[in-house]
Amino acid sequence: MTTHGPVRPLWRCGGCGAAWPCPTRKRELRAEFDGAPVSLGLYLGAQFVRAARDLPRSPAGALHRRFLGWLR
Repeated sequence: MTTHGPVRPLWRCGGCGAAWPCPTRKRELRAEFDGAPVSLGLYLGAQFVRAARDLPRSPAGALHRRFLGWLR
């Protein structure tokens, strides 16, 4: 179990305080969803929607890059 989970409603990392998903959690997610990139995208898409609700003043493009832009 990771300590790098999101702390809502601010969407900061519970382990290091960085914006979630932090670099450590991104590495963990890649390993956890190894061989299942679509599932990872769906999971992060759901997190993106939750974050958009919690952070209504954040630009949608910035949230998209933060949650999904690193999946390339």
